[in-house]
Amino acid sequence: MSDVSGAGLSSILNDFAIKETPKESNLGRDEFLKLLVTQLENQDPLSPQENGEFVAQLAQFSSLEEAQKLSGSFDSFANSFMSSQHLQATSLVGRPVHVASNVTLLGDDGAVSILADLPAGADDATLSVYDQSGALVDNFELAQTSPGRNEFIWTGENASGVRYPPGVYKFVVSSASDGIVEEAPVFLSSNVNSVTIEPGGSLTLNLAGIGPTSMSEVIQIN
Repeated sequence: MSDVSGAGLSSILNDFAIKETPKESNLGRDEFLKLLVTQLENQDPLSPQENGEFVAQLAQFSSLEEAQKLSGSFDSFANSFMSSQHLQATSLVGRPVHVASNVTLLGDDGAVSILADLPAGADDATLSVYDQSGALVDNFELAQTSPGRNEFIWTGENASGVRYPPGVYKFVVSSASDGIVEEAPVFLSSNVNSVTIEPGGSLTLNLAGIGPTSMSEVIQIN
C-alpha cells in the first residue's frame, strides 16, 4: 500500500513552492487533487487525517496557486512594459539626444547643441572646437553664463558664414574662477542612427560621431 501522508503532501507542496518554475514543473490543480485522493484512500482508517491538516493543505495549495497567477501576471506586465520601451526607443531614430561626450558629428547641415555644467563663481566661459586632427578650428567667448547647466549652440560655420567640413569635432568648454581655468563637463547633441536591443532587453543607441551608447546615459531628448 502506498503511503502518502499529510506530512508527505505538505512536503511536496513546500518543495514545489521553493523550486517551481513554469518551465521545470507541471504540478497544478489536477495533480494536487490526485495526490489528495491518493492520500485519503491510503490513510489509516483507525487514525484518519485531522480536519485541520486537510484544511491547512488546501490553504497551502490555494496560496501556491495564487502566487503562480501573480507571477504570471507580473511576467506579462514586464514583457508588455519592455515592448513599450522598445517601441518608444525606435521613435528616437533620426532625432538628436544629449549624452556625456566631448565629441560628436557635424553633418552637412544643422547645428550642434552643447550643454555645459559651469561652476559657481565662474567669470568667463570659452568654447573651443577642434577637428579630428586636433587642430583648433573655432574659439570664442560664451555670453550670459550662469552657475549650473548652460546651453550653447555651435552653428558649424566660421565668422564669414562658411560651413566647416562634415566630420567629428571635439568641444571643450573652459571657465575661469579666481584666475584658475577649468574644463566644464559637457553633454553634446548627436543624432540617433539606430537602436540595438541587447540580449537582456536593455537598449543601446548608435549615435552619430559617438558610437554605441546606453539608453540610460541620455540626459535630454530633443
